[in-house]
Amino acid sequence: MSGELDRPLQVEMLAASLRADSVDVKGFLEALANKLQGALPNQTSVTRHSSLFSREHPVREIVIALGDNQYRIARERQGPLMASRAKVVRGIVLKTDQIPMEQWIEELAEGLALEAARSSQALAALEKFLL
Repeated sequence: MSGELDRPLQVEMLAASLRADSVDVKGFLEALANKLQGALPNQTSVTRHSSLFSREHPVREIVIALGDNQYRIARERQGPLMASRAKVVRGIVLKTDQIPMEQWIEELAEGLALEAARSSQALAALEKFLL
């Protein structure tokens, strides 16, 4: 995602990276959580299922704050993935919309590209995201 790449290509590369892991739900959530926490730790929150006697603690929810939007993806036990976007102003959620997974991926990729355009630190982190 160096300076030679234009923004539409950056967005498509990010979206492709997000889609690459989406076939296996459990693996997708784990990979996405690791990538987002590694790239933008201050903007990413990951919640895991916890059980007293279980060694595994799979990802239950990922929330990433980008500008005025908060993107959430969650899975309750063995259920389907639920993707949503919330509008947040001064820490208050004004509106939350459930959106299709493909739209969630596209919007998240767009938000990540915008974040990279605003900050050289975010750009460096998102370059790692694509690896």
